Amino acid sequence: MDLRRLTCFLAVADELNFSRAAQRLHMSQPPLSQQIRLLEQEMGVQLFERSRRAVTLTPAGLLLQEKARQIVELHQQAGELCRMAAHGLAGRLRIAFTASVPLFDEFSAMLRDFRTRYPEVELDLQHMTTGEQIAALTAGQIDIGFMRPSPAFRIPVPIREQTLWRDELMLALPARQAADSLPVALSALADQPFVLHPTVLGGGLHEHILALCSEAGFVPHIAQPARETSTMLALVAAGLGLSIVPSVYERICPPGVVLQPLADAARHSRIAMVSMQQAPSPCVQMFWQLLR
Repeated sequence: MDLRRLTCFLAVADELNFSRAAQRLHMSQPPLSQQIRLLEQEMGVQLFERSRRAVTLTPAGLLLQEKARQIVELHQQAGELCRMAAHGLAGRLRIAFTASVPLFDEFSAMLRDFRTRYPEVELDLQHMTTGEQIAALTAGQIDIGFMRPSPAFRIPVPIREQTLWRDELMLALPARQAADSLPVALSALADQPFVLHPTVLGGGLHEHILALCSEAGFVPHIAQPARETSTMLALVAAGLGLSIVPSVYERICPPGVVLQPLADAARHSRIAMVSMQQAPSPCVQMFWQLLR
């Protein structure tokens, strides 16, 4: 269906006068009448009742008036969205984050600020480990990641990164086992059972914990694996073992669990934002600009 003919039809339908409709469209009346005739031939129905005194819409014309207005408006909206998308003001932004990231107030503030500035950009949020984010970025499955890389992990060259926030790793233990709040040496815990993440695609928190234990001279005995840190803390409260978690989890630590500092120098951890160096989406660049 020709959009120009629909525009001509709507002008006549609104004015119910060919002369005024032609003036509104900045065209002469004969070409306008021709467009209406062609539209009626295309539709196979009469759209207007014409007389010397008046022009009125037929029942078919009334129905088309409603639908034609929707079509023209959708066409205008689509064009506007395309222009906005070309400048990063509309589209879809796929964001992945590790489990602890939503606990940082700054993360919520960043998302809220972006949605306020660019309400036409759809945010697709999903949970991924650090290793999964690297794989998803290089495969083009996500646009931006918020990860917790271990100190030994090196971000691949095609990926751009920026450290955002820092905290530290702490020992999580049942409150009944916490004698004081002094830093604990990991080497003293070599024989203890641990509740830790299962081994996953590398580079993140699990690898950091294993490295700390290795430096302390032992490999942790994982008595109970758990994928979610909140689950790990609940299992610590149940007495299934000790754990090592980021200090940001103090905000949601369940009753019966105490977080104590570790004495090891490499306990510090960080959250980094990453994306491909050559990001194809303008929305990615708009998101990076929030950091400035």
